[in-house]
Amino acid sequence: MGNPLTVESVNIFEKENANLHHTSKYELVHQSPSSAVLRRGQPFKLAVKFNRSYTREVDSVSFIFNFGSNPNVMRGTRGVGVLDTRSTSSTDIEAWGVRFVSANAEGIFVEVTSPADSPVGLWHLDIQTTTKSGYRKITNTYHFDKDIYSLFNPWLKEDSVYMENQRLLDEYVNNDTGKIWVGALGSCKGREWIFGQFDDCVLPACQLLLERSGIIAASRGDPIKMSRAISRIVNANDDRGVLAGRWDGEYSDGTSPSAWTGSVPILEEFLKTGDSVQWGQCWVFAGVLTTVCRALGLPSRVVSNIVSAHDTNVSLSIDRYYNSKFESLNDPNSRGEDSIWNFHVWNEVWMARRDLPHGYGGWQAVDATPQETSDGMFQCGPTSVEAIKQGAVGYNYDVPFMLATVNADVIQWIEDKKSAHGWRRVTSDTNQVGKLILTKAPFMFDPNGDRDREVITQNYKNLEGTEAERLTLLRAARSTDSARRFYSIPDQAKEDVEFELVDLDRVNVGEPFTITLYVKNKSKSPRNIRVLLTASSVYYTGIKANLVKSKAGAFVVGPGDREVLKLTVTVDDYTDKLVEYAIMKLEAIATVKETLQTWSGEDDFQILKPTIDIKIEDKLIVGKSTAISFSFKNPLTRNLTKCEFNYAGIGLARHIKLPFENIRPGELVTVRHRLVPQKAGQLNLVATFTSKELVDVTGSATVRVLDKED
Repeated sequence: MGNPLTVESVNIFEKENANLHHTSKYELVHQSPSSAVLRRGQPFKLAVKFNRSYTREVDSVSFIFNFGSNPNVMRGTRGVGVLDTRSTSSTDIEAWGVRFVSANAEGIFVEVTSPADSPVGLWHLDIQTTTKSGYRKITNTYHFDKDIYSLFNPWLKEDSVYMENQRLLDEYVNNDTGKIWVGALGSCKGREWIFGQFDDCVLPACQLLLERSGIIAASRGDPIKMSRAISRIVNANDDRGVLAGRWDGEYSDGTSPSAWTGSVPILEEFLKTGDSVQWGQCWVFAGVLTTVCRALGLPSRVVSNIVSAHDTNVSLSIDRYYNSKFESLNDPNSRGEDSIWNFHVWNEVWMARRDLPHGYGGWQAVDATPQETSDGMFQCGPTSVEAIKQGAVGYNYDVPFMLATVNADVIQWIEDKKSAHGWRRVTSDTNQVGKLILTKAPFMFDPNGDRDREVITQNYKNLEGTEAERLTLLRAARSTDSARRFYSIPDQAKEDVEFELVDLDRVNVGEPFTITLYVKNKSKSPRNIRVLLTASSVYYTGIKANLVKSKAGAFVVGPGDREVLKLTVTVDDYTDKLVEYAIMKLEAIATVKETLQTWSGEDDFQILKPTIDIKIEDKLIVGKSTAISFSFKNPLTRNLTKCEFNYAGIGLARHIKLPFENIRPGELVTVRHRLVPQKAGQLNLVATFTSKELVDVTGSATVRVLDKED
């Protein structure tokens, strides 16, 4: 028995370990050949077959786990566990442990535990065998050729992503279908999204994107560094990331953002081609980031901010500039123009923040949409949500930018040569931004409405207009050089004419609407007032597309009197000028001759589109072909061209594209297809429709699939 053992085979018990590690849903576990998908810090079983019986006094067996291109024990990217049959437990959570379980004539059974902070991703196993004595030792090395994925473990208390309420992990790690709220205030709706984190392409795609992100192997166990790297690699701006963004409505050289039904086809194309996928917008970036985080074991959810600020110069305000005639001027800020998006979508990930004082862990905001650079790259977060609420702008990462996103003041400036600053603050709206912050409620899915939404505005800021909310913003402004300059300029004196622009919430496509402005003179003298009312179509980023209608006029309001101004916009006025997502911006600008008071107001709303009606024409049974139909009525007075339906559902169908003929004005159309369910249970189906003239038409249905034996 002078020669060392020779390993003949290794069994890593992929399915059995997966059941214990909450990873049995991963398709890679069930394929042939299968891959092990494990969670760090938790024991897993391993069997080794040798060419002869293992003898404790003679044989030495080492299990060597390698991570990355240059594994190193000191950096945590190499783990070495030496088999010791005298030890029956492994309690060191900071080192690789190998516990002897049993042996027979063919080999041994062991239990292996990785450190609770070990790197997340793809590991490889070598087994070295030698003898404990002898003048010239011979070592045999066996290379295990199967992939071993190690993930974050939010079920483990020692892991920094541990979530105490473990029931929530069924939503924030295991739920593969969700909703993303999009649209203008008053008409926002939950858009169904298939995350598909268990698809067989997702973990390999995660491996590729992490390699491309440049995050070093030793840092891949740190959820802070990992989530920051993921936020920059999901977009394509810096390093050939997953998804390229586009907002101009021209998508003929790729896929329209509104056509995607979920993340899987995006990650699948990225993995297959190695190129950035075209095209995405904020909710698509957020959907993909959720998929990546949940696949890697990071608890994650999508967050939508209805009326969202984009502050380009860290002033904590959205600044608009006008000349003395109240004509709009370009922003003098050299870094770009501030804007207000009708909505913006980012993510939250759950983790401890051991780099921050106690109390700032938990949900952290992470944004993959490329807006502003952070440390020289298009990345954002992780930002402690509690730090945002407290105005703690000195904490990592990107607190000022995220604070402005949800709570910036909207300030209007007019040229004033008499002012030492060159500008006079005209109005300051303190409650326009961050009207409603939403996420999907756990354990609910409403395919026909929004009963499954959860309002989390209070997590990001105190109640609007309260002293606590104002003090938080001013605290942040005092701690930020550029913001301190903007907030130090005093407001002008109060004026004596009140203006109110009536908000519109819901207008169906094909219906007219009216702009209404109320004017009240609170003074004891007549007031001569000039007013300009405009209606424009805008992209959801706040960029104007087309002027739809405008009207200017002058009138006198008597002492204590009230006037009503109206401008009606017909269907013919706006139909040909709508852009994607059919968002309209109403604006009113007024000046008072006697006092030089100036005022402006605005309201954004969405022209509502029809939904796709999904019908199943027979019972859904696993393995049986069943007819399905998708219907909707063209609401426009023009033809729809380059039409395409898309649908998908976990266990029902991968991303299916159905090109369709031109659709006439007012025509009710139905497209039929057949699907073969692969999985039993209650499943969700998501459909989209796009055309050159009409996009962002969606629908969903929850269906029950019977097993073959039912």
